[in-house]
Amino acid sequence: MANPLLSPSPLPYGLPPFAEIRDEHYTEAVDAGIAEQLAEIDAITSSAEPPTFENTAAAMERSGRLLLRAVTSFMTMVSSHGTEPIRELETQIMPKLSAHEDTIRLNRALRDRFAAIDTAGLDAESRRLVEEWLNDFRRAGADLGEAGQARLRELNAELSRLGTEYGQRVAKAINEAAVLVEDESELAGLPADDRSSAAEAAKAAGHESGWLLTFVQPTGQPVLSVLENRGLRERVFKASIARGSSGGDIDVLGLVAEMARLRAEKAALLGYATYADLALDDQTAPSTEAVREMLGQLAPAAVRNAAAEAQTLAEAAGHALEPWDWAFYSAKVRRERFAVDEQALRPYFELDRVLQDGVFHAAGRLYGVRFEERPDLVGYHDDVRVWEVFDADGAGLGLFLGDYFARPTKRGGAWMNALVEQARLTGDRPVVINNLNIGKPAPGEPALLTLDQARTAFHEFGHALHALLSDVEYPKFSGTNVPRDFVEYPSQVNEMWLLWPEVVASYARHHETEEPLPHEQINALDAAQLWGEGYATTEYLAAALLDLAWHSLSAGDDPGDPLAFESRALEDAGVAVPLIPPRYRTGYFQHIFAGGWYAAGYWSYIWSEVLDADTVEWFKENGGLTRANGDTFRAQLLSRGFSRDPLESFRAFRGRDADVAPLLARRGLG
Repeated sequence: MANPLLSPSPLPYGLPPFAEIRDEHYTEAVDAGIAEQLAEIDAITSSAEPPTFENTAAAMERSGRLLLRAVTSFMTMVSSHGTEPIRELETQIMPKLSAHEDTIRLNRALRDRFAAIDTAGLDAESRRLVEEWLNDFRRAGADLGEAGQARLRELNAELSRLGTEYGQRVAKAINEAAVLVEDESELAGLPADDRSSAAEAAKAAGHESGWLLTFVQPTGQPVLSVLENRGLRERVFKASIARGSSGGDIDVLGLVAEMARLRAEKAALLGYATYADLALDDQTAPSTEAVREMLGQLAPAAVRNAAAEAQTLAEAAGHALEPWDWAFYSAKVRRERFAVDEQALRPYFELDRVLQDGVFHAAGRLYGVRFEERPDLVGYHDDVRVWEVFDADGAGLGLFLGDYFARPTKRGGAWMNALVEQARLTGDRPVVINNLNIGKPAPGEPALLTLDQARTAFHEFGHALHALLSDVEYPKFSGTNVPRDFVEYPSQVNEMWLLWPEVVASYARHHETEEPLPHEQINALDAAQLWGEGYATTEYLAAALLDLAWHSLSAGDDPGDPLAFESRALEDAGVAVPLIPPRYRTGYFQHIFAGGWYAAGYWSYIWSEVLDADTVEWFKENGGLTRANGDTFRAQLLSRGFSRDPLESFRAFRGRDADVAPLLARRGLG
């Protein structure tokens, strides 16, 4: 069979023809794509013509089309359907991609041509493109001598290998950590649909009987809030926090220590004191000191709030509280104090209703877009659904793919990624994917979401909107290609519509009776918003500060035993709370160690939340869910990507810099 990746996809919007792609096609396409882009770059650098924007910057933006097709398709498989053959290919392909990236970013001849471009007559976005490429060359080490570049290539190759291995071990660990229950009486409190999902999971894992409690990526497992059996809660909790750090072939602690050491060496080679300083060089935050100052201001208040919550929970429990008790008694207090029973709400949050009448409905009200499911278009797995997205004028915007159910071949957590990115230069329109990890119901049963899962659906769709509504000239600036400490901002804003009156009235209906979610329940949810913020903020800050600690080592520093390092880091940061482990511990902190996109940047969620909370206030002040408000947010922010400074886009939207007060009020830290 001819390799379908070697030519542009004939499907709408360039959707990869997954039904025709075989595993072996990826290696061939990646190799051909690397060779093709190297030839394109050689044509740029060997040109006898003086460097111009068109023959250098624009030519570079047009290059690598084959490689991009191959890589986006392959990386989608790695994260969403990482079968054993795909994992094996990952170990072969990732070093090639790392080396290719170095070949581009360390190319002095290419850098020199960019530096020679006369930008005086260019429009603002084109000038910015040249500036950002030059910044990339500098940060990547193009100014280093031959020996320095050679060492940098070695470091990048080894870090790529270690990150790949970390991700693969963690993916295996999350499956192996799942807890098998053979006595149904132990499952008291677990809703019937979750029991059915657990029984299906046990069968899928090869067990003849029983119920398999599968895990999500963070420390806190959703079942801990409902399981009445304290012993089973303890088993689940201990299995969760032990992932990646209990020895054997899925232990990642040695990989972490080596990655931290190599990242510190890389930062020093590039002229930075620590890897955290290198990572912050291209963010909106001004410095590591500013980030530490913000986190340091938030931590004491969060820990105090958490301590008060713990006292309330211990009183409700009637015994000494343990970490595996927190979620269970927190849910109990929420029911008794605020009349909120999140498990009782699940029948009102059926997946398809949440999507069609909630997520899509809100986007339609705000931006005038509509969604038409395309069953004729297939994804990379039977669970994947495809929608075509149309603008208010009827023009096609792109495709949206939804992949919502957990499976053993899928990494934990929730995320958005793009298969095709919008750019006027190339004529591409976006194809984006949302991934969640909801337990797949038994055949014929509805997929009922928790409130948190519904919120996650809105959150990830905020990322999708950032890509779908992108309107930039150059691929480099498209959609979510913004600094890490800005990328979460639009997605966090989109969470506000989850319980917005017009939206919740549209989608939150009992899946059997069609009765709407009672108003008193919505009011109770609003009243209960601050409950649990002490815990939530503390567990988040613990992870963010742990991340910074791992990436604040200087070259030559020895972190020693990783778990001891983790304990010291949390203690030094004032967030070592025995009842509240970090949201992610070292053994399963994929954000920062598997690929490293959030390395030294997990703090960016709360940095973005400052912008988010202030934006929510703007929507409330200006009438909420209206086309006028949506059009303003779209025009000044969502459509802009990185085509101008993100904080400039925020100021153009808000009329001023962000105010931290709404965030402090939201988290009860004021």
